[in-house]
Amino acid sequence: IVLTGGDDRLWKTWGFPDGNILLTGEGHTDWLSGCCFRPSGTQLVTSSGDSTVRLWDLSRCGCILTLRGHSRAVHGCSWHSCGDFVASASADGTSKIWDINSERCRYTLRGHKDSVNSIEFLPFSSTVVTSSTDKTLSLWDVRMGLRVYTFQGHVHSCNHATFN
Repeated sequence: IVLTGGDDRLWKTWGFPDGNILLTGEGHTDWLSGCCFRPSGTQLVTSSGDSTVRLWDLSRCGCILTLRGHSRAVHGCSWHSCGDFVASASADGTSKIWDINSERCRYTLRGHKDSVNSIEFLPFSSTVVTSSTDKTLSLWDVRMGLRVYTFQGHVHSCNHATFN
């Protein structure tokens, strides 16, 4: 299954390799910037220009939780490998770690001087990496909500970072 999100405010799942649309979800009021399956595969998370992060249940094809707290567009989202936490990156210059069980923001990560463009968990750890328009990447310990290292060296906006 392939998951996509688009400027049409929709997410879609597609059969692979035949390309037929399996499910479509609507509810965001602006473009989708990111989408990611929960590790169990039963749910997904989306991020949007409407400044929200939404959780979707695939069996119901509906939104089960809307996470609000960013003041500008959310550029990306990521699931922790345990499936209990979601991370989001926003144009408001912050990232958030959301506890799905309590349906609340556990930490707001502050330190970038401009838009945070991506966020990703290091699998099976409490570390995330963020990339920013401020030309830096940062590593964070999400158990404490603290930045532990900043990488500098890009001469333009850094749009994405990932772990191998």
